[in-house]
Amino acid sequence: MTHETTAPLVRRIDDNGVATLTLDSPHNRNALSTRLVDDLAAHLNRAAEDSGIRAVLLTHTGEVFCSGIDLTEARTGTGVTAERLTGLLRSVVEAPKPVVARVTGHARAGGLGLLGACDIVAAGPAASFAFTEVRIGLAPAVLSTTVLPRLAPRAASRYYLTGEPFDSAEAARVGLVTIAADDVDEALEPVLAGLRSAAPGALAAAKHLTTTDTRRFFAAYASELTALAARLAGGAEAAEGIASFLERRSPAWDAASSETSCAPTPLKEP
Repeated sequence: MTHETTAPLVRRIDDNGVATLTLDSPHNRNALSTRLVDDLAAHLNRAAEDSGIRAVLLTHTGEVFCSGIDLTEARTGTGVTAERLTGLLRSVVEAPKPVVARVTGHARAGGLGLLGACDIVAAGPAASFAFTEVRIGLAPAVLSTTVLPRLAPRAASRYYLTGEPFDSAEAARVGLVTIAADDVDEALEPVLAGLRSAAPGALAAAKHLTTTDTRRFFAAYASELTALAARLAGGAEAAEGIASFLERRSPAWDAASSETSCAPTPLKEP
């Protein structure tokens, strides 16, 4: 059962030139709802325009960094559109200030798109990752704009096609995560110190250089991938997959036993 909330879904705290944006939507496991996406985009835009901010640190409350799109909204046709999600990911990539992700919980589907958009990602031992779209009748289309330029091709084939979860060490090995560490905050100390000591103009120029491949991928494929995501979202497989997930049952196409879940167990719908 989903519980409505009017509390802010993204909180900001500034500390010595770093704006920490915390995803705080526990009622839906920090899913990309329309409100959370709008709030996050607004915070990112304000931080980008703030001359006192050198970098953004993106983190989360609870055991889930981001569970992907809000499936309850998607089922009713009121969720985040593919175009809106593409715009959010592009804004992270094109922001003039580095965006660092601190991940100590699970990330699924569209949440991995956010990580791909970030410049530096540090993940702890409790984090896990999965491209679960194929299990609910979708494909990792929009998030490919930020993930495919980073992810090792063989890893993309395996994890896109199977939807199986993998840990922080594997995420670092295949290029999704920058740092896999037992103590994420300790690992981020030199990273944030370096960003705080960098000249603002030079930092923006350096980020522009490091995002070259992703920006080129956006230019070449964003329209095609956004259209694919919208088409799949309106299909019969997506309707059945989302319904089966929310109803905690196997989808009609599941060839495995009825005990097989259509999603990793840590992210069951409350």
